[in-house]
Formats: sequence, structure tokens, C-alpha cells
Amino acid sequence: GPTPEYMENVYEQFFALKYYGGWSFFEAYALPVGLRNWFTRRLAKQLEDESKAQKKAANKMKVKR
Repeated sequence: GPTPEYMENVYEQFFALKYYGGWSFFEAYALPVGLRNWFTRRLAKQLEDESKAQKKAANKMKVKR
């Protein structure tokens, strides 16, 4: 069967989809593995892009002061 490390990764994906994406546990669970992996990678990219944009905006505010 799946290793504990693999299952931990799966649960982390479920958590991210639920916490950041508003998915239900059952929606995330029902996704095919490949599609679930794509959504979690895309979510991570989105959060990273938003973080970079916030930092850039904060730096602009510092320069204006």
C-alpha cells in the first residue's frame, strides 16, 4: 500500500485545496490523482504570485514615504 510519506502528501494536498481553494474534502478526494496534482501545483503558483505582488506593492509604499 501507499507509504506514510505518500499519504501525508495526499493529506497536505487535501488540506491546501480545502483551506485555500474552498474545496470540500469529498471534491478533492474524488479528483483523479493527476488532476489533483495539477490543481495543487497551480494553487501553489497562484499563492506565490500573490505573495510576490504584495511584497512589490509594499516596497513601492516604502519608497514613496
